[in-house]
Amino acid sequence: MLKSDWFPLRLEGYSCFPPGITESSSRVTAGFSNALTASPPSHAESHAGCVFISDEEQGYDLDLFCIPRHYASDLERVYIPHGLILDRTERLAREIMKEMGGHHIVALCVLKGGYKFFADLLDYIKALNRNSDRSIPMTVDFIRLKSYYNDQSTGEIKVIGGDDLSTLTGKNVLIVEDIIDTGKTMQTLLELLKQYNPKMVKVASLLVKRTPRSVGYRPDYVGFEVPDKFVVGYALDYNEYFRDLNHICVISETGKEKYKA
Repeated sequence: MLKSDWFPLRLEGYSCFPPGITESSSRVTAGFSNALTASPPSHAESHAGCVFISDEEQGYDLDLFCIPRHYASDLERVYIPHGLILDRTERLAREIMKEMGGHHIVALCVLKGGYKFFADLLDYIKALNRNSDRSIPMTVDFIRLKSYYNDQSTGEIKVIGGDDLSTLTGKNVLIVEDIIDTGKTMQTLLELLKQYNPKMVKVASLLVKRTPRSVGYRPDYVGFEVPDKFVVGYALDYNEYFRDLNHICVISETGKEKYKA
């Protein structure tokens, strides 16, 4: 049950843009000549689209979905239903297979928020591997970064987990992240990985937030572009809460106050 003013109905080509928004629009896409660059990429080299959620989109009433009772007063609306997340993730898996298939890939999950997206994305890639002539040999690794205090990105990036990154030398790396907010965290991680000379780095992020605080970084694969609201669920947290919520929702002021550090 999709709103026609939110998502386009041009399904045969799986267009992911609302009326008036195209792949050449600077609000939706950007090019990626090299994932390790720290400067905003050229729009002319664009190849990745996303599902665009407008600033006016209010989402859905909580009563229409199965929400854990302990979160009932802590959320404003359901923003992206779980089924839509999974369908979009499956499409991203196809795009990754098309562009990276045939090459051994190290899939690097950014914990903790990325673990649900990472698990579902890899499940879809594995399904494609079983049913396609073009498959991706894949190994996995994990890294943990921290940049949030309550609902604000601090700008200070801490690497507090992960194996020896020297194992990524000469490898094709797919970084899987939950959300790109300002972009500073991902830029820091890319600069860190650059020291180990990987052969190639691509980034897949479930969400990209439109925010004036953005440094202009744009990942290679994007699920949804969302307004500048603090969203939780599907492993995205607020001080470790809401990871157990299936849908992506907007947290209420009551929820922020209840769970603030």
